[in-house]
Amino acid sequence: MNRPADTSSQPVVIVGAGLAGLTVALHLAKTLPVVVLAKRQLDEGATAWAQGGIVGVLGSDDSIESHVRDTQEAGAGLVDEDTARYIARHSAEAVAWLVERGVPFSADPEGPLGLHLTREGGHAVRRIAHAADATGKAIHDVLLAEVKRHPNITLRERWMALDLITSRHLRREESPRCYGIYALDIDRQRVETLPARAVVLATGGAGKVYRYTTNPDTSTGDGIAMAWRAGCRVANMEFVQFHPTCLYHPQERNFLITEALRGEGGQLKLPDGTRFMPNHDARGELAPRDIVARAIDFEMKKHGLDYVLLDATQLGAAFLKEHFPTIHSRCLQLGIDITSQPIPVVPAAHYTCGGVVTDLSGRSDLPGLYAVGETTYTGLHGANRLASNSLLECVVLGRSCADDILSHPAADEPGLPPWDESQVENADEQVVIAHNWDELRLLMWNYVGIVRTTKRLERALHRIKLLKTEIDDYYANFRVNRDLLELRNLVDCAELIVRSALMRQESRGLHYSRDFPNTLPVSFPTVLVRRARSRKDKVYGLSG
Repeated sequence: MNRPADTSSQPVVIVGAGLAGLTVALHLAKTLPVVVLAKRQLDEGATAWAQGGIVGVLGSDDSIESHVRDTQEAGAGLVDEDTARYIARHSAEAVAWLVERGVPFSADPEGPLGLHLTREGGHAVRRIAHAADATGKAIHDVLLAEVKRHPNITLRERWMALDLITSRHLRREESPRCYGIYALDIDRQRVETLPARAVVLATGGAGKVYRYTTNPDTSTGDGIAMAWRAGCRVANMEFVQFHPTCLYHPQERNFLITEALRGEGGQLKLPDGTRFMPNHDARGELAPRDIVARAIDFEMKKHGLDYVLLDATQLGAAFLKEHFPTIHSRCLQLGIDITSQPIPVVPAAHYTCGGVVTDLSGRSDLPGLYAVGETTYTGLHGANRLASNSLLECVVLGRSCADDILSHPAADEPGLPPWDESQVENADEQVVIAHNWDELRLLMWNYVGIVRTTKRLERALHRIKLLKTEIDDYYANFRVNRDLLELRNLVDCAELIVRSALMRQESRGLHYSRDFPNTLPVSFPTVLVRRARSRKDKVYGLSG
């Protein structure tokens, strides 16, 4: 039975309503009031799009050491072993917690906890609990329903955080601290001041910084950018995971074409019908994901193509309809009959492996500010994420984050200054935002994508600085809206990605540089530090 909330204190404000945010909310709401902000509809986050599953070290043939080893191998030498072991050790508990909530995982009466466990790339054994091929949606639906029923949790749809309120806003001579956030009520177009006992950033990744991404429209790096502007360290932003085959279609930019289609014999071809994967790897279409993505990128740039083709017609209509009904149905709706036509595909940004530096309790560099999930860098993913570790990280560290918030007394509650709109006016036109949004995503795709060079990165950084100046000027003079705020966050994240990539003078994991094709024998995370010498100066540093 839930205890009534401690209404004498300020609420904990959680920015983001995906798995990370909802997990923190449910653990906190037993004793504290909680406010959860979702900048779009509550079901539009990345969690609901997760197809695979969640890792659980459950089987008799599995062990914590085996999971840690697999995580380290996938992370290409940059995984923090203590983080990987902590999360592996709590994986069974995390899955059991979701089972208790009523998540309808695929069943196996003879399996541990009565669950069917599957195996994915990079895993030594079957350890993935799943709900058919829509695990994220199954988990999110159950937790969201529970959150909606909880008397201590307030959900605010279509509310977007602008910036964190810190000691700087109060002009207080004290150690920096987070006291709350400024948030935009999108429907009313009004900015409100939200005081908070603690703020938790659970805003997901920054996939929308690229022209092609599997991410939802919410993935604009909001939490990463806000934390960076508030003075927090950010790490490993150069490691962006790309999925090799995303459907290329003007009406559908986020639809994945599963690797299983290639596994069954689908072939990648140029528009003239020439098959190209054997020229890049002896395994052809069955090469690892990063190799296939780089090969497609190479062919697109070499021939000036917008996409390549995935041809599965030789598998036969009956087979395709039986084994790939979702892909067949969705493509048919878009005018592509995969039984008789090849599928246009492109690689797409899939997962942000870096983010706000936190410890295993979600604590950032700024007291009062926490972060959980894809928004963060905890050391778990290293230079490449192991499949199905992302949902696990949300549940395990979501709980430890809540525990840490509950263990600390509330700070004093100073009066927070209201949002000041006295010096701005309504924007006379939105074309500047739309143009800069398109230009940013295109230059990131062309210059900071799957294969990088120093020259491309330097060109990208030069243009990003110009875009940033234009966007900051627009932000300073006009009233804010969601598109402007997302663009502002994306350009900050783009700069962080490029600067991180320039600092890594090797090829490792998801970062491949033609100028530095070899992997160094010893390497460290890329940590960016923002130090203010004046109001405009920034110094970026690398830490080990």
